[in-house]
Amino acid sequence: MVRIYREKEADLSLIKDRVVAVIGYGNQGRSQALNMRDSGLKVIVGSVKDESWDRAEKDEFEVVSISQAAEKANIVFVLLPDEVAPEIFNKDIYPHLKEKDVLVLASGYNIYYGYLRVPEFVDLVLLAPRMIGKAVRDLYVSGKGAPSLIGVGQDFSGKAKQIVLALAKGIGSTKIGAIESSFEEETKADLFGEQVRGACLVFMRRLAFEILVEAGCSPEVAVLELYASGEDVETLRAAAEQGLWAQLKLHSQTSQYGQLTRGPRIANEQIKEIFRKMMQDIETGAFAKEWTLEQQSGKSVLGRLWSLGLNHPLIEAENRVFKLLGER
Repeated sequence: MVRIYREKEADLSLIKDRVVAVIGYGNQGRSQALNMRDSGLKVIVGSVKDESWDRAEKDEFEVVSISQAAEKANIVFVLLPDEVAPEIFNKDIYPHLKEKDVLVLASGYNIYYGYLRVPEFVDLVLLAPRMIGKAVRDLYVSGKGAPSLIGVGQDFSGKAKQIVLALAKGIGSTKIGAIESSFEEETKADLFGEQVRGACLVFMRRLAFEILVEAGCSPEVAVLELYASGEDVETLRAAAEQGLWAQLKLHSQTSQYGQLTRGPRIANEQIKEIFRKMMQDIETGAFAKEWTLEQQSGKSVLGRLWSLGLNHPLIEAENRVFKLLGER
């Protein structure tokens, strides 16, 4: 049974005198930095001089270079994209880490695949919100908090678990629950979840769009029915609050019957085998190697796939629907 930690099990006083450096002031970095500051922690921001630097200054943080932030801090949050984190870590963070510093990552990717090597004299912890950055901030402000996965990869100080719990409290996660996990589990769940959601949200709906148009429906009605109305948002919200199966009760019995009898025709053993192969690619590192090669080649495949997607007839219909609805 998974272990969940809440407010009473986390003690902010353990880290109240430490300096927390947030490296990367993007969506997650900004939200987590603001939340920790509002929780009473001393937070500085490490950044390059770009829009994120300006935004951090506007938010009234002390902003310094990444290397200076790593040197000044006792707790270092690395909230950078997976593909650039190793180079920046090796160049600007690793040389400035001190004994018993705490290195915090929100993604298990670079640890699990061995792209990031951490010195033995620091604590290594995982604090991974299961929510987009904006919601991490909005939920904190509302008093609710976003759930996070937490884990300890390296416990040099002997207090890594207590420290990551305190940090989870600092960003607001223990209000709803900090769930015990690991760098390996976070990587598998995150990558697989992203890929499955992409398959179901983007590609399955694009196929459904083509079938509806073939059947004589207007492209605009097809787009509206499949996602542009926002019904899926409400359905997923109901699933998150009531349960994946329980939300079916919110649909008509005609809808229930159609979903329950036709759904298994799509979610069959063949699809399960495809999903299993996707997980194997994640577990063996095949996907990570493929993505690394793609970056080294200038992301040519990614660019081609973007171009193909944006030139699909669905996009023109989508734009017309948004214009008609007054959303664009």
